[in-house]
Amino acid sequence: MKRCFIFAAGTFYGLRERPAAGDFVIAADAGYLVCRRTGIVPDLLLGDFDSMDQPADFANVHRSPVEKDDTDTMLAVRTALDRGCGEIYIYGGTGGKRLDHTLANLQTLLFIRRRGARGYLYDDDFVWTVLENESLTIEKTVEWGLFSAFCLGDRAEGIDEDGFQYPLRDAVLTPEFPLGVSNHILEPTAVITVRRGALAVGWQLPPLCSR
Repeated sequence: MKRCFIFAAGTFYGLRERPAAGDFVIAADAGYLVCRRTGIVPDLLLGDFDSMDQPADFANVHRSPVEKDDTDTMLAVRTALDRGCGEIYIYGGTGGKRLDHTLANLQTLLFIRRRGARGYLYDDDFVWTVLENESLTIEKTVEWGLFSAFCLGDRAEGIDEDGFQYPLRDAVLTPEFPLGVSNHILEPTAVITVRRGALAVGWQLPPLCSR
């Protein structure tokens, strides 16, 4: 499956995996600075350059207008999907001073899923993805590792959580009450299922040795 790594302009908490040969790498605006710092050469630099000046020494640039419907990260996601990428890893999509961009990127994960791909949004020793009308198996990589699930939409029904401290069976999650926050993964693998609706789910990752 073709993969895309997107580096956005939010907080960078460290790289979980370096892009490999054949992966498509996009720097979204000031995400280019993270690429420079980590020694990664992006295939494409795009954005409106409101958070950094457009570099003069990088050739493959797509400059977008400041006044637009898409965030720079969404532009990068659309580009990745157009290139046929089935897995999209987003770094720098959370943190910083812009909670609105974090929320926008969580919604973007649903945009990705509804187009047949899966996105992963990396936070501080945490990763988020979205599932809709399906099951997802998660490996425990941290003892007593945290897990949270939130409804994306009016309601999500038929939710099972197996392998967690607080199991659920045929439960309902709604956007007005955070029932799914702060569970813990107990088993070597845990399974989250939603039969009708969409969930944003996140789980804890091992701390990185260096940032």
